Amino acid sequence: MAAPSNLLLKLSRRLFKAPEDQTAFVDALIKPACPASALVWMVPRPEQFPFSREPPLPWQPAWVDRLSPGQRPGQHPLHGSGAYYCLDLASVFTASVLTAIQSPLQAILDLCAAPGGKSLLARQMLQPDYLWCNETVGKRVKSLIANLKRCGVTEARVFNLDPQVWAAQAAQALPLVIVDAPCSGQSLLTKGRRVEGCFHPVTIGKNAQRQRRILAQAAQLIAPGGYLAYMTCTFSPEENEAIASWLLKTFPQFEAVEVTDLQAHTSHLAEFPCYRLWPQSGWGAGGFTALLRNRSPGQRALVTDFIDRQGMKIYGPS
Repeated sequence: MAAPSNLLLKLSRRLFKAPEDQTAFVDALIKPACPASALVWMVPRPEQFPFSREPPLPWQPAWVDRLSPGQRPGQHPLHGSGAYYCLDLASVFTASVLTAIQSPLQAILDLCAAPGGKSLLARQMLQPDYLWCNETVGKRVKSLIANLKRCGVTEARVFNLDPQVWAAQAAQALPLVIVDAPCSGQSLLTKGRRVEGCFHPVTIGKNAQRQRRILAQAAQLIAPGGYLAYMTCTFSPEENEAIASWLLKTFPQFEAVEVTDLQAHTSHLAEFPCYRLWPQSGWGAGGFTALLRNRSPGQRALVTDFIDRQGMKIYGPS
């Protein structure tokens, strides 16, 4: 077990006033436990459930299962057949802001989509007519396509475009854009992974700058009445509450949306509705999420010609 760094201790004191909360947060990061994993079912569950599972949480969709520790769902034949997708329970939490959106939805753009978990969660929650999955980093596109294809989501279109291209081609045209933003990845420590420099101010500052750039483009895509879902897997306020606050000030047509299912997890670090899952909860690695709505009047049509030109089709098994 590694000793906590001074930067981690400073972060804990900024996040929590009570010493016991500070200690619990630090321990969750330096004493990695078996993370809570979840299954997103893409087909109806089998009658004989193949794993041990825990009782559902209030924000857990009916088609998601929380597994007991020690399960290995990635090695089961049902995984290979695409019956379900495995992911950390914290991803289910952050995607749960989408429960505040009425379904079905005409279209969803997942702007930072690889490896595909948020796209699959959004598809199951909102049943869109169109699912568009964008990944800026070219080497990650292959895994995104592979996961969508394995899970039978062959109606999706995959893109490898900078958010600036989207903003230029589809301004104010989309009802929902998801930004699961690149971040310092501090929650990965709860899984026993090394994340060098994740608490350093320079690392956090660079990520915050990149997040603002992505969100500035994403905000331009949202149609009047549409939504922008912002989420990360890190804990520093500069990458979470401060980023959402910046967007609300920079784009005053947006407002933060209250999400009933997540009210018990409202962040105490902001004056507007946004939500945190802390790693010491035992319900996953932790994360931040917020749902923002464009309250401007009016309507815009989808830009399907651009989609048809740029999107890669996913083909099913040959």
